[in-house]
Amino acid sequence: MSTAKAPLATGRINKLAIAAVVLAAIAASGIWFFGVGVLAVFAVGAGHVSLNQIKLKNEKGRTLAIVALVLGYGLATWALFNTLSYIPAALQQTAA
Repeated sequence: MSTAKAPLATGRINKLAIAAVVLAAIAASGIWFFGVGVLAVFAVGAGHVSLNQIKLKNEKGRTLAIVALVLGYGLATWALFNTLSYIPAALQQTAA
């Protein structure tokens, strides 16, 4: 009778989770100053990949990855609503 054991925790933080939260922070702070909100897309991608790596390698950093995902999706949602809010004004200018 064999039982499958989970791999031992390595105790190290997933580097991609750190990169994801850094990208999200740059996107969040830079969206108002430099227009670098596009980095939120990379934060979301890196956050999802790091969550998978954390699960497979039993690493730490799940909270960082989730924070990056929340910031990334939040910025993407804000950008979508912001873009949609400009459509009526653009249509009004083209009709005039």
